Amino acid sequence: MSESAVNRPTSPSLTHLRLERPSEGVALLVLDQPELRNAMSDEMTESWVRAVDHLAGDPTVRVVVVTGEGKGFCSGGNLSWLASEPDATVDDLRARMLPFYRAWLSIRRLEVPTIAAINGAAIGAGLCMALACDLRYAARGARMGVPFTRLGIHPGMAGTHLLPDVVGPAAARDLFLTGRLVDADEALGLALVSRVWEPADFLDGVLEAAADIAGAAPIATRLTKRALQHGHASIETALEWEGLAQPVTLATEDLLEGIRAAQEKRPPVFTGR
Repeated sequence: MSESAVNRPTSPSLTHLRLERPSEGVALLVLDQPELRNAMSDEMTESWVRAVDHLAGDPTVRVVVVTGEGKGFCSGGNLSWLASEPDATVDDLRARMLPFYRAWLSIRRLEVPTIAAINGAAIGAGLCMALACDLRYAARGARMGVPFTRLGIHPGMAGTHLLPDVVGPAAARDLFLTGRLVDADEALGLALVSRVWEPADFLDGVLEAAADIAGAAPIATRLTKRALQHGHASIETALEWEGLAQPVTLATEDLLEGIRAAQEKRPPVFTGR
């Protein structure tokens, strides 16, 4: 048994969600309700929170990948309950929706990089969850969009913040106001996703990219993620952050390992120290 396996906390019990460990440092979360196109059920939502809490406390995790079982990534929130509660007040609905959104957006609190592996349709809140990840990769043929207004509802799950941040205001207006779906190739042109693979090669390609990220220096990677996630108000605030964060990494054993590996023309072995 590897040292990382010894240090890993016990996996939580999950429903409609699987947690796998495809390689060293890589955690794979699989939304697992394919008969409903991996809609965000109450059970899946509760499991998602437990899984994120578990991964946040696991020092062996260096990157987290999220994908869907079957042909879809995630069809969004299971909104059948809305029609079943026609007398619900605005306060009642708000009290239900905000915890739901915050549960799924909890992935943003992970310090390690996160990847949404969009294997199929990513719709509404399902796409917003993918937008909450640091990177989005797609299988050719996957379709995605935010057709909230076509259902008669306002966008949710921080979509009106996340989508413009990723694709820019003009493209976000087009996608929100038309409600149209885009395929993986158009999504690549919009920068909605960063890379596209053929379906047969998709998961292997994503997991290889994840393993590359997991092989980088953990402290430097976490600090870089934080800088990019929160952004900077100006070039001066960027310099102030970097003036603190870069010396932190310069004082690590991993820096010395990286230099030795470059000199010896071999892959580095980073320990996070």
